[in-house]
Amino acid sequence: MTDWKRLGRRIGYGLAVGSLAAAPALATEGYFALGYSPEQIAQGGAGVANGDEPMSAAINPAGVATVGNALSFGMQLFSPHRGYDASGAAFVSNGSITSGHTLFLVPNVAYNRVLADGARLNFAAYGNGGMNTSYPADPNTGLLCTGAPGIFCGGKAGVNLTQLFLQFTYARKVGNVAWGIAPTIALQNFSARGIGAFASSSADPSHLSDTGGDWSHGIGLKAGVQVDVAPGLRLGLSGQSKFNMSRFSKYAGLFAGGGDFDIPASATVGMAWDARPDLTLMLDYQRIWYSGVPAVANPFPNGANALGSADGPGFGWKDVGVIKLGAAWRQSPAMTWRVGYAYSTNPVQSSQVTLNILAPGVVRHHLSAGGSWQMTDTDTLDFALEYVPTSKVSGPEVTTGGVTPGSDITLKMHQFAAAVGWTHRF
Repeated sequence: MTDWKRLGRRIGYGLAVGSLAAAPALATEGYFALGYSPEQIAQGGAGVANGDEPMSAAINPAGVATVGNALSFGMQLFSPHRGYDASGAAFVSNGSITSGHTLFLVPNVAYNRVLADGARLNFAAYGNGGMNTSYPADPNTGLLCTGAPGIFCGGKAGVNLTQLFLQFTYARKVGNVAWGIAPTIALQNFSARGIGAFASSSADPSHLSDTGGDWSHGIGLKAGVQVDVAPGLRLGLSGQSKFNMSRFSKYAGLFAGGGDFDIPASATVGMAWDARPDLTLMLDYQRIWYSGVPAVANPFPNGANALGSADGPGFGWKDVGVIKLGAAWRQSPAMTWRVGYAYSTNPVQSSQVTLNILAPGVVRHHLSAGGSWQMTDTDTLDFALEYVPTSKVSGPEVTTGGVTPGSDITLKMHQFAAAVGWTHRF
């Protein structure tokens, strides 16, 4: 085995394990990532009909059916800025409060192998995340907890959700149709602190807050097709099943169903058009069904149901639709430039801003650019920049006692990201 293969294998193992610990705060489509590789990020997350790299399997398993033997690594430096403004609130801290922890490293790795019969095997490890906040212990407090520190009268407050996907793909192309199927293992880690004041509204107050990190696991399925419908025109369709995850037992008093926190189903459809020999245009539409996960979709409050009960309150998120536009211009055999734009509907309703202080996934517009530099016959350097301008959602404070008259809470977030990757083809 050559030295680079040994090194690549060691780095790959490290990234696969490390990505779970380093993948929080990707709150671009609720808590789904806009894209996973630098190439995908640079073109606005589009590419369900334009697979051309090992990490293409993450958005469409069929996308690697024509990719050769290749190994890729990527790293994203992600910087989310989130917080809220509140006035007239009785329970939530008033003032302008900003979450800490604004820099994260998010790795990914993928390996593609051509089999003797022309089919492909692919392994990819990548992360989601997004419900990540860290608020200080001493902002101005709400009217009902004067003198008690923290935004919810419980000291430093926030939540952290990370998700790691280990995806195993089998793909092949027959005629003008490529297809792929990908059994996928998902691991989650979650922690919450500073929300003990909700104990009176919990079915299990001892498993509500400040119980440390907890793990959850499950298995789901991804599948997709990519069809050459005309010279230079391709259509793609990819879907992800709902992942039935094991419960977060340490947070049985927070999430509906005694700590149940599944990963929602999603689907993407799109097209890629080679408008010129040197220019490819892409258009994708993605739908994420958060409504299938009660811990995320149930409103807060949810009648008389307690937190953690069978139909307990959640974050009140709606399903999300995302339009993604991307373009790749091949300036020369050695240099490709990419641009992208994505628009995501907002999962957070104005009536649900109170609890979503913990998870203000409200961003909508995404602007990105980047490129790929063919350094050698076998090695490519990919890079991307992403900017997400500030989005806001405002509404009244809502507690188990009802709406606080005259209150106003405005959630806000903006983001920056830079990504770099390396692909070796052999």
